[in-house]
Amino acid sequence: MRNSTATHASKPIAERYFYTIATVLLLVVTLIGFKMFYFHGQMHPGRPLTPPIKPLIVTHGVAMSLWLLLAIAQPLLIAKGNRKRHMALGKAGAVIAACLVFLGFRLGIASIKLAPPAMMYGELTPKQFLAVPILDVTLFALFVAVGVSMRKRSEIHRPMMFMASLAAVGAAISRIDFLSHLYAGTILEKWFGFFFFTVVAAVLSFVAHCLVFRRFDRWFAVAVMILTAWFWMVTQCAKTRAWDAIAGFLLG
Repeated sequence: MRNSTATHASKPIAERYFYTIATVLLLVVTLIGFKMFYFHGQMHPGRPLTPPIKPLIVTHGVAMSLWLLLAIAQPLLIAKGNRKRHMALGKAGAVIAACLVFLGFRLGIASIKLAPPAMMYGELTPKQFLAVPILDVTLFALFVAVGVSMRKRSEIHRPMMFMASLAAVGAAISRIDFLSHLYAGTILEKWFGFFFFTVVAAVLSFVAHCLVFRRFDRWFAVAVMILTAWFWMVTQCAKTRAWDAIAGFLLG
């Protein structure tokens, strides 16, 4: 433990705390995007929580909050050289991640089932919009799965787990109206839909990582490219017949 602590202490402070600080910023973004939920108990942009699924919404919000708090604590433990506690909390993190995936699927489907048929989400019908939460949760699950399976290879584990958190806060980012209005009606909206500024956040985090660590991190770059390609794919497939069939199956 002493050797581990000494090794981490020898690294520059910015390197040791990069992932903790970056995830704190994700928590701040989440509080801003979901401010109506956290501070007023309402849905964006000020609607009451849908009564039939209110417990599901609250439970999902609690699980999401726990995930982000854990994602802040985990790299902090490594920075302090406390690997044993990091590994112990990792088991709790796996459980929370599984809960988030389950709750995310349940909430996404339940929300669309209760949406008025004529309701539009931007240019998407409720059935088309279902691609957004379902495939976002799927990406989160994939990043977590890779991160957990590569937990002994920190150069892969860390960026994958961070990208999982970033994918998870995509919904919060899309609810920051100021940002959404900046690219509304542009080609960027056609390419990335609700996810453009999530992609921007991924690119900025990669640039920040390169500057802080003073090197090109190929695994971080791979994670950013996967996130970018995935959200482009989600936006493009939402209006396809293939997704219509999948959504029809999910909605029963």
